[in-house]
Amino acid sequence: MSTDRKGATEFTREAHVHDIRCLDFEDKGSFEEAARGFIAPNPEGQVLKENGEFVFDPARLAFASGDPEEPETVNPSLWRQARLYSEGGLFEVCERIYQVRNMDISNITFIEGDTGVIVVDPLISMEVAEAALKLYFEHRGEKPVVAVIHSHSHVDHFGGVRGVVSQEDVDSGRVPIIAPEGFLEAAVSENVAAGNVMTRRAMYQFGILLPPDVQGTVGSGLGIGTSLGTITLIDPTDLITFTGETREIDGLTFEFMLTPDTEAPAEMHWYIPELKALTAAENCTHTMHNTYPIRGAQVRDPQAWSMYLNDTIDRWADRSDVMYAMHHWPVWGSERVREMLEKARDAYRYIHDETLRLANHGLTPREIAEEVELPDSLAKHWSVRSYYGTISHNVKATYTRYLGWYDGNPANLEPMVPVESAKRYVEFMGGAENILARARESFDKGEYRWVAEVVGHVVFDDPANQEARELQADAFEQLGYQTESSTWRNAYLMGAQELRFGTPSYPIGSTASLDLIAAMTLPMIFNFFAVKVHGVTAADLELDLNLDITETGEKVVLQLSNGTLSHSMDWFKEGAPELAISRDLLNRLVAGEAKLSEAIEAGELEPGPGLEILRELGEHLDDFDLWFPIIEP
Repeated sequence: MSTDRKGATEFTREAHVHDIRCLDFEDKGSFEEAARGFIAPNPEGQVLKENGEFVFDPARLAFASGDPEEPETVNPSLWRQARLYSEGGLFEVCERIYQVRNMDISNITFIEGDTGVIVVDPLISMEVAEAALKLYFEHRGEKPVVAVIHSHSHVDHFGGVRGVVSQEDVDSGRVPIIAPEGFLEAAVSENVAAGNVMTRRAMYQFGILLPPDVQGTVGSGLGIGTSLGTITLIDPTDLITFTGETREIDGLTFEFMLTPDTEAPAEMHWYIPELKALTAAENCTHTMHNTYPIRGAQVRDPQAWSMYLNDTIDRWADRSDVMYAMHHWPVWGSERVREMLEKARDAYRYIHDETLRLANHGLTPREIAEEVELPDSLAKHWSVRSYYGTISHNVKATYTRYLGWYDGNPANLEPMVPVESAKRYVEFMGGAENILARARESFDKGEYRWVAEVVGHVVFDDPANQEARELQADAFEQLGYQTESSTWRNAYLMGAQELRFGTPSYPIGSTASLDLIAAMTLPMIFNFFAVKVHGVTAADLELDLNLDITETGEKVVLQLSNGTLSHSMDWFKEGAPELAISRDLLNRLVAGEAKLSEAIEAGELEPGPGLEILRELGEHLDDFDLWFPIIEP
């Protein structure tokens, strides 16, 4: 089997020519904005953990920086976007506001108060946040961190917090952690309950295992890539609970607006009148965003998204000299700020309204996705092109939000599982050899979507069919080269890579870090336990256990019955075995940093009936393999 990556076909090159003709590539305004305020490059070399493990390479997309030759294997519009976000370093946004870009997928922002610095959105990992703060100090002078602000609840905006502030500084009250209401619950729930499957799918969305080059990943549409360091979390100490709430932070006024259920379940915008500086967090950047990320997440509300952007325009657009975001580069001048906000507002509103309009005519999600196109006034605006989210999958998400997964056709109520249907498709179509012969004819006509679909049946019927794997990989590859969306490109190219080389297995840390587990409430902990219960093997068990959380005195009743685990708080069940356990040990057990046998040996748990019940329960908790197959059974 050939494992070589292929070049672009004639059909892919023709598709690129069409894109070039449709868009204004002579417009260089974004390049001027992306370069404005440059102070210093990011330090050379990789960011590493103390033990030498790799965390991040700030030069990951160096091949796209400057003015390189346009490759045939990248959509021209996406290549333009990659060139724009490939330039990293320390930048001045305006007086007193600075950003470090390309130390992670997101930006870290430093706002200078009267006595110190306010840190906004400290990246994914502690190590990269620490490196970014050091770069800022080198060029602006060292000063104390006086506050941390999290704009929203995604890990690339809080995970590096311990790289910029210590727990002691927060506990002492010297450094408040400011976040929108609902932040903590949203932050920990997204990264734990479905963390395993989401991590695996995120590898496809972000192309984590793809080589960074013109035949591999060119970033994510939001930035050059994601760091792989230590994910941390410190509980917020100051929650913003209503729109219009203000804070005076080290001599600057922050006016806040809550924007829940937009790009994140908990998110907020703010305006600093002294600096005439506005941020719409991640709700207005230089790309069409996701109302549903293909890694998986709860579907977001494009109508609410649009309405909050409209409110932002009404409140602050005409008073703003600059708008900076948590990805990409800022824009300057109130007219440009208004333009960006209005285009984003209208794009999300258009997707929402057109989806429902066509759904009310009886069109199904896939049909609507083929039909909806933004009007030229939006489609030709660079900031709402489909570099990260796409119109196609955002339309399907909007349909699902209102009407669910079912499209109304009874044939789709209970379709056969892929392996079983694949066997029958292959048989009906005259066998694998016949399918592949006809699929090659389709490939030679440039019908890559059809080839990917039909050959997928052969792969699911017989994963060892090397000819089928190679042909589907070739089709995925051309689709990846053609698409404007970086996330679709990454997914297609990851699929091609795994078809050619097989499902990989690398040590990648869990998103459910000890800090995130420690931030979970006890009900969230036991709901996660319940997800891990193997319902089939535990179906006939009846177990009751009274848990005493030693540090807090909290009491919990765990009840296993009918293959499910329920919990009740603040009482004990009479006659049930009892076990005292520390919250610290519970956290370590859930995070996988301790084993029950080790805790018993270390004397952290007292022998007795309660411990035997916990041990029996543990025997029925499932383990999740990160490297489950995606492009094959």
